[in-house]
Amino acid sequence: MIKINRDQFVFSMDKDNPPVAKAQSGDRVIFDLMDCFSDTVTSEADTISEIDFNKINPATGPLYIEEADVGDVLKVTIEKIQLDDYGAVMTAPGLNKYFSENISEEQTVICSINDDEGTFEFQGVTLPMNKHIGVIGTAPAGEGVTTGTPRMHGGNMDNTQIKEGSVLYLPVYTPGALLAMGDMHASMGDGEVWGSGVEVGGEVTVTVEILKDSTIPTPFVETETAYYAFGAADNMEEAVTIASDHLHRFIMEEAGLDFNQAGMLMSIKANLAPCQIVNPDVSFRFGIDKDILGKAKDFKG
Repeated sequence: MIKINRDQFVFSMDKDNPPVAKAQSGDRVIFDLMDCFSDTVTSEADTISEIDFNKINPATGPLYIEEADVGDVLKVTIEKIQLDDYGAVMTAPGLNKYFSENISEEQTVICSINDDEGTFEFQGVTLPMNKHIGVIGTAPAGEGVTTGTPRMHGGNMDNTQIKEGSVLYLPVYTPGALLAMGDMHASMGDGEVWGSGVEVGGEVTVTVEILKDSTIPTPFVETETAYYAFGAADNMEEAVTIASDHLHRFIMEEAGLDFNQAGMLMSIKANLAPCQIVNPDVSFRFGIDKDILGKAKDFKG
């Protein structure tokens, strides 16, 4: 099995990044990931003001997939996520921009993680995890994009549905796709409203496959029970519009519905949620349950 170590990373997703490994469509690959702070936060005395922001969100990779051509879709099946034994929650003034009162003091909380039990400890209380990958994407077609930025190549999506057992569909804008990932969370609420989740490193095992002539509106997530379209932009309105349009198009094609039927179904049974709204660039997802979409195929015109 191919393994890419955590000392092989990039801070931007860029078509000019040299690949650190190559794979064939259908291969399983292990990505060993640092946390979003490049593994520099080890105690509650470490604060955000001490962090080198040129070293935020390292993404392990990139991986070159041999069969990937421009216009293809990269299917990434997330087989397993294994976390390190501790993570950090950090906040600082300015990171809670959608609250009426600003944060006045920096604070760091170190959380012990029990991956076998699916729990972590936050200030003496044991809580369930919702572990997922925050940064994952391919190289964009134009200029490189920092790994802290979400865009339609992926990047810092912070989508809690990119989890163990999910399938992520990404666009291929450059030969080989150049897949990279990082910024895992042991837990994070939708929106990441106080600045960070439980930031943690670890290993991710994926299977990569190249889809030819796919019409899936990427980036796109499939879980066991639902489908999720994605939108990212420098403002909420545009990000929501992208996610809405992509799910609408998918529903029309998948269920054979007309324009109004698909939109009305979204109004009554699909759910819009923020992924993260704390950074300058924001991201949203729009999801619908598979069983609802299956029933929609029987709609009468």
